[in-house]
Amino acid sequence: MKNHLYIKNMVCQRCIDVISEILLELKIKYIKISLGKVQIENNLTKPLEIKLVNALITRGFELLTYKKISLVNEIKSIIINVIHHTSNENKINFSELLSIKLNYSYDYLSHQFSEIENKSIERFIILQKIEKVKELIRYDELQLKEIVFQLNYSSVSHLCSQFKKETGLTTSEFKKSKKNIRRSIDLI
Repeated sequence: MKNHLYIKNMVCQRCIDVISEILLELKIKYIKISLGKVQIENNLTKPLEIKLVNALITRGFELLTYKKISLVNEIKSIIINVIHHTSNENKINFSELLSIKLNYSYDYLSHQFSEIENKSIERFIILQKIEKVKELIRYDELQLKEIVFQLNYSSVSHLCSQFKKETGLTTSEFKKSKKNIRRSIDLI
């Protein structure tokens, strides 16, 4: 049975090498190691898991629990569903929405999310909104002021400045670049 371990503080190739050494020392067979994640061949016994946790801690890492990862995935799912799959006609307060749906204080949720994702919930929301803006610009069915309304931006200028900051392009530059790509593909 394949299993995944999630490890906090893995940031570079050297970290992957250290984790590999730890797994070899403990005779834990693994399939793949990437930043923050290890796919192991078999489930860990409780004594072996304790040894792994201790070995990770002594080298500056932390084994994340499934409960934390599951909670973060629920947070992401709620945000993605609201931004990408619902009509946002009312101003949504994500902190209230997440607290109500998950039955935890927003401070707790925010801390857990930042710990696992290395970014804030607010940052994740901005990135998701920018992806939705890109999608809506590609479809070319809504005007910018309609996108502003749909995604609850305060103004067109707010959306445009955030878009430029995140993508490096203005909305019109993005729109033109997508049209040029489509035209070149159509010509092939």
